[in-house]
Amino acid sequence: MLMRTDPFRELDRFTQQVFGSPGTWSKPAAMPMDAYRAGDEFVVCFDLPGVTKDAIDLDLERNVLTVKAERRPRPGGDDVQMQVSERPLGVFSRQLFLGDTLDTDHIAADYEAGVLTLRIPIAEKAKPRRIEIAGAESDRKQLKA
Repeated sequence: MLMRTDPFRELDRFTQQVFGSPGTWSKPAAMPMDAYRAGDEFVVCFDLPGVTKDAIDLDLERNVLTVKAERRPRPGGDDVQMQVSERPLGVFSRQLFLGDTLDTDHIAADYEAGVLTLRIPIAEKAKPRRIEIAGAESDRKQLKA
């Protein structure tokens, strides 16, 4: 159904925690996600707290789904002095390779409470189906005739 795109993502996350914030890295930071199958659809949830809906881009090219989001700094004035800044700002990105068993023409996206939820239906060709077996009864009928 879904293939991970970056086998070193956990190593990158650990390195970012130890040596610095994602803003100092050349590539966009990854966003945490959960993915699961619920009935006849595949559900993917991304954590994007503090990101506005208009700062999220979803692109699908062939079977590669790209999610990009940008957390922008809060507007401040001359009288604002930052005391602690631990929440990363900037661009967050994630690519998912979607298998042929998913119906990528009917992806639904919803954004609520800082969570982007994508619902991707399972393609009809990938759903289990019963196959009738021919031969036993028809062979007997032909022998009697």
